[in-house]
Amino acid sequence: MSLFDSGPVPGPAAADPFGAELLALLTLRLTPGLGPRRLEAVRRHFGSAQQALAAPSGALREVEGLDRRSAAAIGTAVPAEAAEQELEKVAAARQQGKDITLLGRGLPGYPPALEALGDPPPVLWVRGTLPELPAVPPSVGIVGTRSASPHALSLTRQIAAELAGAGLVVVSGLARGVDTAAHSAAVDAGGLSLGVVGHAVDRVYPAENVDLARRLTLISEYPLGTGPKAHHFPQRNRLIAALSAGVLVVEGELKSGSLITATHALECGRTVFAVPGRAGDLRAAGPHRLLREGAVLTETAGDILTELGWSVAQPVAAEAPDLPPEQAAVYAALSEPRTLDDLAALTGLSLPELQTALMMLQLSGLAEESGGRWLRR
Repeated sequence: MSLFDSGPVPGPAAADPFGAELLALLTLRLTPGLGPRRLEAVRRHFGSAQQALAAPSGALREVEGLDRRSAAAIGTAVPAEAAEQELEKVAAARQQGKDITLLGRGLPGYPPALEALGDPPPVLWVRGTLPELPAVPPSVGIVGTRSASPHALSLTRQIAAELAGAGLVVVSGLARGVDTAAHSAAVDAGGLSLGVVGHAVDRVYPAENVDLARRLTLISEYPLGTGPKAHHFPQRNRLIAALSAGVLVVEGELKSGSLITATHALECGRTVFAVPGRAGDLRAAGPHRLLREGAVLTETAGDILTELGWSVAQPVAAEAPDLPPEQAAVYAALSEPRTLDDLAALTGLSLPELQTALMMLQLSGLAEESGGRWLRR
């Protein structure tokens, strides 16, 4: 059974040139000893993955940077069989209603944004709808610690929702904490969010994000069935960086995946944004270092939009009646549905002050609670 019977890759159906080249790329991807850089060197040397697989061993040894063991593995039966089996798995998943496709570097559908990397994945596994991601993609990466503070989570949700509302794609890594807050806020706002994962797209980690993952487009460079492994996550961070025009670091310690992502962003020529935190808080150490090194200080989505030169029409704010200061602050914060934690972070009011203001707005018919969130009426 062939993946291309389901038609995920465009191209003339009769000759199926893209399907054949994709299968060849996948075969090379599954060949031991061929990382992205070596694989690309082989492909460029021979002009295509198909020609590389057909090349004699003597010609393969002429490829710069390719050792004898790797050269000897190219074109052997084991990776070819593994590639066919992978196509069968993808085809079976599609028949079960899972929208999984493969994209090969240099073939239609592969995101040009990834060419900013020194080692773009030769093959991508995608679950869901992947938007067009040109060299400068209309997307922003949001990353941070798994053990984020309530304030950081609230600010992440606010920024992600506003970016999604402005029509931008929110990119993150589906981890606990900041990643989860960014993804969920973006899709709750009606936007599109990409989850770049350190495992296969038919797996979800952490398990509590199963429902959230169904609402995202998942991207991976790992074959189906691959579970999460520690060394996969630093690797996937480079994809988050390349798939974004800029990367926002909300919270993160000095040695964290968030700072790895920021480093990759700089290497890709992307803009790095950072949220200032409380002095002495280890979770603020990473953003503070980035700010000292020239990252853009970020407190709102507007800071990101302005820095990237994206002019987005803002909705006209609803005219508020003449209200006491505390009620006016809460009413202004209800530009979109908010939780109590959100409102406390945005207004600076204590919980008793906040509850009193909300009760008065509710009695005045200006606000109501629905599903654990407060919104304007």
